[in-house]
Amino acid sequence: MTTVILSGGSGTRLWPISRTLMPKQFVKFNTNTSLFQKTVLRNCTLSDKLMVISNIEQKFLVLDQLQDIESVHTAFIWESIGKNSACAIIMAALNSDKDEILSIVPADHLIDNQEEYETTIKQAVELAKDNNIVAVGIEPTHPATGYGYIKHNAQNVCSFIEKPHKELAESFLEDGNYLWNGGIYCFKVSHFLHICEKIIPQLLASIKKSFTESIFVDKECTVLAKSVIDIESVSIDNALMEKLHNNFKVVPLVTKWNDMGSFDSLDEICQDSFLETNNQDLISIESHNNCVVSSTRMIATLNVDNLIIVDTPDALLITTKGNSQGVKKVVNELHKRKSDLLTTPATVTRPWGTYTVLENTTAYKTKKIVVNPGKRLSLQSHFHRNEHWIIVSGTARVTVGEEIKLLKANESTYIPAGEKHRLENPGRIKLVMIEAQIGEYLEEDDIVRYEDDFNRIA
Repeated sequence: MTTVILSGGSGTRLWPISRTLMPKQFVKFNTNTSLFQKTVLRNCTLSDKLMVISNIEQKFLVLDQLQDIESVHTAFIWESIGKNSACAIIMAALNSDKDEILSIVPADHLIDNQEEYETTIKQAVELAKDNNIVAVGIEPTHPATGYGYIKHNAQNVCSFIEKPHKELAESFLEDGNYLWNGGIYCFKVSHFLHICEKIIPQLLASIKKSFTESIFVDKECTVLAKSVIDIESVSIDNALMEKLHNNFKVVPLVTKWNDMGSFDSLDEICQDSFLETNNQDLISIESHNNCVVSSTRMIATLNVDNLIIVDTPDALLITTKGNSQGVKKVVNELHKRKSDLLTTPATVTRPWGTYTVLENTTAYKTKKIVVNPGKRLSLQSHFHRNEHWIIVSGTARVTVGEEIKLLKANESTYIPAGEKHRLENPGRIKLVMIEAQIGEYLEEDDIVRYEDDFNRIA
């Protein structure tokens, strides 16, 4: 069996923690493993191999997080443009042997009971072997209005219901024949593609065509933007699952589950110490039932109740509990303003390490740059800025023009605008450096690359 991990979402409902270049599935919050890594670990014991589908912009983030854990053989599909789950899942099927069983799982869910999860997936796989498409439904614990529901009769799916109002959700809970739709599916590739041919032939044909135009290198497939630009962006539920009537089964998963779809969902996890502010950084006086998420600053609450307060180095969100789904309105406003706060987190992951913007003005910008052992940045130049580099810890091999030199802690160098330069960590510990940029234009697109170990052109 192959587990297909859908990891292309941007997680904007958890802004400002989640950004386009650091979506929620890769955030480690206050734990040592991200949601993506938890998903990989959860499925390793079940699968012969994994397939990760993600945005090309998150490629090195995926590879970096996989390096931290021991996983099974992994293949990749990199999407230049996200086209929702129907396109991603069909591409996964096209990229697999016809007799293979695929288990489709989101990368950003929390599942508490590993033993129960494994038992449920094995049940689903056995049903899938008999040419059934199988959904894994979550046994509901409360009348949630933020989840979709699956109505079932024993193992047979009757219908899908989108997010209901409170009274309807309460009736579902009393009825006992409804499960939360967890977005987890199992099927045999040949049967799935046969069903797609019958129900959504045009969408299948379009995706097949785009897939044949993709770039394949070893175990990686890169889907070009131009080949999928006209493909309908639609979820697998709306495109296919809601139209199935026969050979569609469901198995219940009885465990604590959370799709991390909003800060209200996150609040449930806060209560279990998955994500909480260090008590030394929080003063709470005459305040109750608040969810406070902080980076490093001290936060004090005085005589306030039922608030969600999310503080990051470059943005602050304050809302009331029960209304966090409305974060999408903030995201829409950021879109209108073309703000980098929607896309770029304070700390950005690169294939060689990370950089953190410490201060950003129209005249200068300062960064903390961390380069992993044995890694180096591209040989590059800038038209509009000069740079000063100060080594904080580790050893740096620095190229400036024709000169190559080693710098250690408390040593520095200067790179004038237009000069070719490169930073490398030849040591065995991380290199930490402070970079001060001064110039008339300080954005990331002022980079000309001449050589790059990671084949980037921008």
